[in-house]
Amino acid sequence: MIFKDKLLEFEKVLNPEIKRLFSAALEAQPHETDLLLIHLNGSYNKDTVTWNAHHAEKLNPHGFGPGDEWHSEFAHYSFIDKYRRTHIFEKTLPEYLKLHEYSPERKEEIEKWVDIEETTIQLEMLIYLKFWEADLIIKKLYQFVRLLNGEHYDWYFKLQESARDNTATGSRQDIIRLKVRDRLQTISPIFYQLIKNTYKTQLRNSIAHSNYSFLGRYIHPNNYIENDKSAQLKYVTFDEWIDTFHKTLCFHNQYIELDNMINHHFSEVDVVYPVSHKSGKDKI
Repeated sequence: MIFKDKLLEFEKVLNPEIKRLFSAALEAQPHETDLLLIHLNGSYNKDTVTWNAHHAEKLNPHGFGPGDEWHSEFAHYSFIDKYRRTHIFEKTLPEYLKLHEYSPERKEEIEKWVDIEETTIQLEMLIYLKFWEADLIIKKLYQFVRLLNGEHYDWYFKLQESARDNTATGSRQDIIRLKVRDRLQTISPIFYQLIKNTYKTQLRNSIAHSNYSFLGRYIHPNNYIENDKSAQLKYVTFDEWIDTFHKTLCFHNQYIELDNMINHHFSEVDVVYPVSHKSGKDKI
């Protein structure tokens, strides 16, 4: 379930920060269209290199456009958008939590609310994965942080496809933790802390492998490992999940906001790019 008061709580902090970071990236980007390449999904096409090796006509392997990544992201966006438009709770979070205050005469009603909550949390777990696992989201966050650090757009970005892939930029979790989160620590402590509090490898693995259970208003990841520092979660309360999910949803809003700001900025300057790739996405 989505609580507008909870979203607004995070929005008040994150929205001004993403606007500040957009302005900072405009100033720091080494080339005046590096930010535009994020919006247009600049990519290096290895198939073009193969073509060039066998044909007299040589094509530039550096290009841009939607591609499979964008179509995949739009499918995820559509799912998230449908959920958030149909699962906004009419009460505030404090009012909702009062519905769980136990009394013997309300036992059946409380059990009904817990059952509803379990179902919605499983849908929210899918959204959690869709944000933190999506190729294009990870790619755009990585590229944006590079520009904030004054580095060129990385045409050769590549997510690791297997443990044997030694040509990749990194695995999803390493890029999120090391190349996005940690590189934001001094540039934006707000987003650094948001990622640190929200992206948890153990929780992600538990959800991805359906390796969890519900007991009362608790999520129990079944992948706790006593001697592994990254697997110390024994349980997540439903209230903690509400916090984690709303932070993820608000982060997704800021991701959309960033893309829309890039689109708006470059629509005002003398740059031509495909109309079909303009964002047009909405936030909640």
